[in-house]
Amino acid sequence: MSTPTPTTALARRWRLQIDMSADQDGTDWQTVFGVTDFKPPMPDPNIEDSSDYESAGWNGNTKTAQAWELTVTINRKVNDQTKTYHPTHEKLRQAAYSFGSASMAHLRWFDRDGLPEAYEGAGVVKWEYSGGEHTALDQVEITVTGDGELKLIDNPLAA
Repeated sequence: MSTPTPTTALARRWRLQIDMSADQDGTDWQTVFGVTDFKPPMPDPNIEDSSDYESAGWNGNTKTAQAWELTVTINRKVNDQTKTYHPTHEKLRQAAYSFGSASMAHLRWFDRDGLPEAYEGAGVVKWEYSGGEHTALDQVEITVTGDGELKLIDNPLAA
């Protein structure tokens, strides 16, 4: 039996989904289509100096908090027959113009090939049109600033 040759993972391995349920309870996950650029967040730690006299001159550090931020660019998807945008895009756009809990999106993203990386979190949505020349596609950059924990979850596509 031969040993499989390792391959390099591709950036397009990520699938982004938004919880479309009214109470954001994770019962109606729908894929955000049209993703062209996806930057999965890494926790940004707040580290405080915890040095003391007993450390023989070596500094001590303690992580006291952390934050996360997701950035994604999408091509807007539109139904030209009904004159509507894709529902997941509309939910994100409407959140960006809202306040309080309505300004939040509950998201999850995971490896579309079923590998173990998978995350879930909620955050405040920022929506920014990319603009462009007359030949450009209608693209939007979406930034979700985390509000609370970025959870490690089981990949829903794992075998």
